[in-house]
Amino acid sequence: MSGFVIWLTGLSGAGKSTIAQRLQAELVALGRRVEVLDGDEVRTNLSKGLGFSKEDRDTNIRRIGYVAALLARNGATVITAAISPYRDVRDEVRAATPGFAEVYVKCSLDELQRRDVKGLYRKARAGEIANFTGVSDPYEPPLRPEVVVDTERESAEESMHSIMQTLVRLGFLPGLLAERLGDADDAAAAAQLPGIDVGAREEADLYMLATGALSPLAGFMGSADYRTVLEAGRLASGTPFTIPVVLRADARPSGSRLALRHRGEAIGIVDVTDVFNIDAEREADAVYGTTDVAHPGVRAVMAGGSIAIAGDVTLFGRPPSEFPKWDLTPREVRAAKAERGWRTMVGFQTRNPVHRAHEYLQKVALELIDGLLLHPIVGETKADDIPAAVRMRCYEVLLDHYYPRDRAMLATNPAWMRYAGPREAVFHALVRRNYGCTHFIVGRDHAGVGNYYDTYAAHRIFDEYTPDELGIEILRFEHTMWCTVCGAMVSKRTCPHDAVQHLTLSGTRVRELLSQHRALPPEFTRPEVAAILADADTDNPMEAAS
Repeated sequence: MSGFVIWLTGLSGAGKSTIAQRLQAELVALGRRVEVLDGDEVRTNLSKGLGFSKEDRDTNIRRIGYVAALLARNGATVITAAISPYRDVRDEVRAATPGFAEVYVKCSLDELQRRDVKGLYRKARAGEIANFTGVSDPYEPPLRPEVVVDTERESAEESMHSIMQTLVRLGFLPGLLAERLGDADDAAAAAQLPGIDVGAREEADLYMLATGALSPLAGFMGSADYRTVLEAGRLASGTPFTIPVVLRADARPSGSRLALRHRGEAIGIVDVTDVFNIDAEREADAVYGTTDVAHPGVRAVMAGGSIAIAGDVTLFGRPPSEFPKWDLTPREVRAAKAERGWRTMVGFQTRNPVHRAHEYLQKVALELIDGLLLHPIVGETKADDIPAAVRMRCYEVLLDHYYPRDRAMLATNPAWMRYAGPREAVFHALVRRNYGCTHFIVGRDHAGVGNYYDTYAAHRIFDEYTPDELGIEILRFEHTMWCTVCGAMVSKRTCPHDAVQHLTLSGTRVRELLSQHRALPPEFTRPEVAAILADADTDNPMEAAS
């Protein structure tokens, strides 16, 4: 990933170091390599012996700027927290540093003197400290900083979010990661608004938009984004995004705010910015590569309304869930990753119980990567897919018995399954990036259904995007199977033996074995998982084999 510099400037006590710490934690959770150059530490280690004349201050800032630019050129995200009082030397450092974001940490002198935890302002006013910026030495605020945060009026957390959103706008970060959660007043306001009834899919989209899982989208997309997503797999800004996330309706709404209601209860608000017509056939062909209504994704598009309503969203609380223990928001997953000390995390998408081939891919990845996020979709899937409750029991028992506890994490993905093949592979990767993954596993038929997609199409589509713009590294894996000669899981890349030696159970055979209450072979799935599938009340265990 490309590096950049976040330059925090402001008076002593304004909160630069505190904000730097918050930024560091947030960026590390995103998989960035972060270095913090704190003014006090630099004075001790890099600028020892320098005084506080303008010349010495400028020399100190030039040294900080040189080290920051050097680190950024080598892929680091650098946060500097130094008063840096003089505008001309800050501008000099900016000119020498590609990828530079100046942040003015603003706070009034009256407030700083009121805080004055270290007593520095009191001593400066008493003449005990010479050349003290803001009292006996000048401070020149930036004229055109990339962002201003006012720590007299906002918390360190709010300041951090403002800076993160600016970094996204500047193109330094690929995701917004802002949560859009309403309060009691918003919920009360919704009762007075015109509304639209929505289903489980729209509820899932609302939740993912509001929690940052679909960043950089902050709401249902407008006509410009919708058009470029269909045409180029990108938002109008050029940012990668491959599947439309739109609020479909049968009629145009009245008013600029719209309440969303699910099963009679208000679940959120859309601040309407655009209303446009949908071309369902064009969308189906662009996203799914077919207009065949036998395809479940195409069928959903054709059955939806012909009007799209765009606008930023506000969410009222979490939707009801069968899996509260595992329902973690992107922010919660990133925090859990940071607590575990993982610098890297690989995501694995699944809508089926994990079998031995999946396990093999995950453990190959874990040889190189700090942690695994097993991230199953629990939103709407095809009627013949294994129910989410059954799958979750399979995941739990598998992680309990076959994975190192400190290297694997389970969390639900509330999305609904589109079955969009290669386009959904990219979509899934972007979602996992927002959950803090630095790597993502993609099989050759990722998110496929039927025979609508060419072999390896889900791999080839990633040639259209760079890792930097995606914000995540893609691990492209071959199909794997059990080799009776090798006595192990293999792929075509690792096994020299003929296909007749490879064990891959067909769906028909899996169904036959389960209907006869016979265990699935251990070469296919772990016995604990096989037992759960055998006991489950489901009409179609076949999908466990896919």
